[in-house]
Amino acid sequence: METRLERTKQALSKHGFDVRLVASAAEAKQAVLAEIEAGQKVGIGGSRTIDTLDLVPELEAKGCELFWHWQAETPAEADRLKKAQLTADVFLASSNAVTEDGCLVNIDGTGNRVAAMTFGPGKVILVCGQNKVVSDVAAGIERIETVAAPLNARRLNTGTPCGITGSCNDCDSPNRMCSVTSIIKRRPKLTDLKVILVKEELGY
Repeated sequence: METRLERTKQALSKHGFDVRLVASAAEAKQAVLAEIEAGQKVGIGGSRTIDTLDLVPELEAKGCELFWHWQAETPAEADRLKKAQLTADVFLASSNAVTEDGCLVNIDGTGNRVAAMTFGPGKVILVCGQNKVVSDVAAGIERIETVAAPLNARRLNTGTPCGITGSCNDCDSPNRMCSVTSIIKRRPKLTDLKVILVKEELGY
């Protein structure tokens, strides 16, 4: 795994991403906090990884304004926060898969997370555990369809077939989680996209 992570880091760097390899979730948390200035507007995408890092108390202590739809009390408020994430100073999320040849692979149901990754926020920080590393894009999509999406479906109780079968069924459910696929092959021209690779398993 150490070799795979180093190979992935080098490939991402070659593709223009700002990459850091850290030993633990605790170190990743400090790396994220060091990138965020007091008073900045911070968007948080739907991410078990970011949730696990428990960044909110420190960000609030810095006087940051947070746009995190997981804290919304109504669907209308969640929609407002998702849109606000697109113009935040900093956007925090993870990637469903990171390939050893330097690509970021993501699949969304709504598309707000993948949209914010590529255009809008001035700085994007993606924290990715070693369990997200795969060989290539095809393996990344397979990982999402057989690991990330089914686990999220069960967590959210979406009622989609993948939550039952453990694999994508290309469903037409109104709660379908796999509507928008994003493959980021190079750093988007107008986005400072940072990837923090962690030598621990984090998120789905």
